[in-house]
Amino acid sequence: MKEKVRSTTIIGLIHNGSAAIGGDGQVTLGNTVVKHNSVKIRKLLNGKVLTGFAGSAADAFTLLGRFEEKLEQYSGNVSRAVVELAKDWRMDKYLRRLEAMLAVVSEDKTFIVSGNGDVIEPDDNIIAIGSGGMYALAAAKMLVKYSELSAEEIVREALKTAADICIYTNDKINVEVI
Repeated sequence: MKEKVRSTTIIGLIHNGSAAIGGDGQVTLGNTVVKHNSVKIRKLLNGKVLTGFAGSAADAFTLLGRFEEKLEQYSGNVSRAVVELAKDWRMDKYLRRLEAMLAVVSEDKTFIVSGNGDVIEPDDNIIAIGSGGMYALAAAKMLVKYSELSAEEIVREALKTAADICIYTNDKINVEVI
């Protein structure tokens, strides 16, 4: 029987002129934590684009590589690169087998790209993926609405909240800001 890998909480947002993305460090295989300090966020395009991934690490790195190629191909146009990646993901027989999601944050846009070829650009510029994503999303929405915290602080606090609730999320947090 194949063990399901549950491995991530990623949260990203744009708030008060700043963009941030963060992720926890836990990787779980079945009911066992196999890694505590994994880094699941990356800076691309000379630090102008932030990404985070959920799902299989090998699949996620494949997607990151493809997304980086699309960014270069479309001269840093994040919206176009995301759409073209999703189109490839949906059409390519190899890519369709990848089990991962990608969160993308630039200075002015946020996106979620799913393995079904979905491109989601939320109205409030807050995105979350992974096992604890919805816990972090709820926390971030309330912090944006009712606090004066920075984007980085909101991401950290939202991840801490998710770590308190979700057994697949820990408090070994990495955050990147642009």
